[in-house]
Amino acid sequence: MAGLYIHVPFCAKRCLYCDFFSNTEMKYKAPYIAAIIQEIELRKEYTGQELLDTIYFGGGTPSQLDASDFEQIFSSIYRLFSISHAAEITLEANPDDMTPKYLTMLRRFPFNRISMGVQSFKEADLHFLNRRHNREQAIEAVNLCKENGIGNISIDLIYGLPGQTLPEWEKNLEEAIRLDIPHISAYHLIYEEGTALYKLMEAGKVKPIVEDLSVSLFSLLIDKLTSAGYQHYEISNFAKTGYISRHNSSYWTGKKYLGIGPSAHSYNGIEREWNISSLPQYIEGINNRTPNTEKEVLDLHTRYNDYIITGLRTMWGINLHDIQKQFGNELKVFCERQATHYLQQGLLISEKEKLTLSRQGIFISDGIMRDLLWV
Repeated sequence: MAGLYIHVPFCAKRCLYCDFFSNTEMKYKAPYIAAIIQEIELRKEYTGQELLDTIYFGGGTPSQLDASDFEQIFSSIYRLFSISHAAEITLEANPDDMTPKYLTMLRRFPFNRISMGVQSFKEADLHFLNRRHNREQAIEAVNLCKENGIGNISIDLIYGLPGQTLPEWEKNLEEAIRLDIPHISAYHLIYEEGTALYKLMEAGKVKPIVEDLSVSLFSLLIDKLTSAGYQHYEISNFAKTGYISRHNSSYWTGKKYLGIGPSAHSYNGIEREWNISSLPQYIEGINNRTPNTEKEVLDLHTRYNDYIITGLRTMWGINLHDIQKQFGNELKVFCERQATHYLQQGLLISEKEKLTLSRQGIFISDGIMRDLLWV
């Protein structure tokens, strides 16, 4: 089983915090659609013709595409790949795009999961983040998806905004719980260099929250959602039973995936490959049948490090038997030795050759992972 990711770079406007590759120039849309269809043709063998279990349209804002765009893309995908009858097919969307007319159009296609960048149910937060939608549009979008037969809904939330309080964050979480949203991804606000948010910080106009508050916000997130019946299956992701994101989980469990579109990443178990983060140069390379890509062939220790970093993020953890089988006895012994200190402190849990982060360990996960890496 493998995954297919389609990167749709178009956005109506840039959000304050965003550092993903995106473009507001819709004049490129037609040549972009032609290019991704051609790239699918060029790279269809990348995952070894494995059955596709997930298809994910990410962005950018994939809900900027229309029926004609989806018809062309899906026609190419279904012609060139074998697809599981139970495949998870996700569209990332902006809440204000989820109108009755747009959702009626989407039902013509095999989408069975919608992931929306809600970010907050508080108007002041949405204004600060330069989001296009408002609180009511976010709530209406969730309800419209359900009314149109799409119950597998995920939303993104952001916490750690300048001046945010614990009660404000709690209200956000309570709204998501009240709406009975089956999957929630929650991310701490990051001041990425080059973003508008970073420039505001440099100018002294905004200030990151203190670490103690960050910890409290994250702790509240875990408590509220787990008590409401959500599984905390990955550091930033929570799902009700049956609603774990299969596509994102494939990244964390080492499955193969093909990334199509500008800046998209691919992995086939041996190497990582990524497309150039420039829409004109991406289109030019595909048109010339010489894609502008970079590639990294993964040696044994890099693959081991990837396994540690991705596996420990999840409730499935890392498996010492698998480490020995995939990477050899030396790295298994190394991992066991490095983990001993954290096991004794109760920051890691060992059960049947499996190592997972404890509740306390999640809060210092970066340090634990770093100590288990081969450097």
